[in-house]
Amino acid sequence: MAPLVSIIIPNWNGRHHLEACLSSLRNQTFTDFEVILVDNDSSDGSQEFVLENFPEVRLVELESNQGFTGGCNAGFEGALGEFIVLLNNDTEADSNWLSSLVDAFARNADAGILATRIMLFDRRDHFHSAGDIYGIDGIPGNRGVWQKDLDQYLEEEEVFSACGAAAAYRRTMIDEIGFLDDAFYFSCEDVDMGWRAHLAGWRVIYVPSAVVYHKLKATGGSVTGSYYDGRNFLYLIWKNYPWPLLRDHLMPIIRAQLRITWEAMKSWRGEAARARLRGQCAGLTGVIRMLPERRRIQANRQLPDDALTALLSPVDEKLGDS
Repeated sequence: MAPLVSIIIPNWNGRHHLEACLSSLRNQTFTDFEVILVDNDSSDGSQEFVLENFPEVRLVELESNQGFTGGCNAGFEGALGEFIVLLNNDTEADSNWLSSLVDAFARNADAGILATRIMLFDRRDHFHSAGDIYGIDGIPGNRGVWQKDLDQYLEEEEVFSACGAAAAYRRTMIDEIGFLDDAFYFSCEDVDMGWRAHLAGWRVIYVPSAVVYHKLKATGGSVTGSYYDGRNFLYLIWKNYPWPLLRDHLMPIIRAQLRITWEAMKSWRGEAARARLRGQCAGLTGVIRMLPERRRIQANRQLPDDALTALLSPVDEKLGDS
């Protein structure tokens, strides 16, 4: 009998993270799930560690590094669950994490995505993400990032998207809108899922009782992250931002991109800053790459302009790191 939940964990040279991550899954109060660890051609012995110490985990070994999206998509190909959960290898899940997600899906039939309460691994009273936000200026961010927990995010509520470090997806929605877009490779693929879910009429719900602790940016790297953020912020716009709203908010979008360029130029000697500029240049040409998907997404759009606008954050709202 197929498990109700499939947990997909992409891994690249993350052996030192896996003990805490996989052990926390053994301690879940909800047990009807499978774990699929997709290894992106690691060279640190991750594969042998999993086989020896966690035989219950299904190991998928790729012959090259396919990035976050490629790894997750490879895991999804063999996933059996009704609910698909993505989990970073540098996390530790609270024992009631899965039970809270399954319960939330049962109570919210129109929810296609669930965002979990992600706290910092080494400062567990500080947030990484209470769901994602997306500005009218085209800049995404983690709601609550770096904030101390003062009971400000205790309500189950609608958010723009779910941080991919620990996000849950309904298979019915995936069958309709598709899964992660390999074009994004490393960042913003979770925000892209949020865009597509909303445009198709699905809701994205933040579940505060589903708690995960995350070693923020432990597996990313500032240079890699800077390049793909610079590129993929623009990919999101070209692919998903409806033309009427894009026209209405064009100036805030342009100003936001120029601000990113200016900040990178001021730090030109830094490798991450130069990577950000290269990413922006690649993103500008991405309109051609995104156009076919854009046409399909917008043709099937269900959410009207006013409802979508209500989901976007104003420019003066402080946005966290994506």
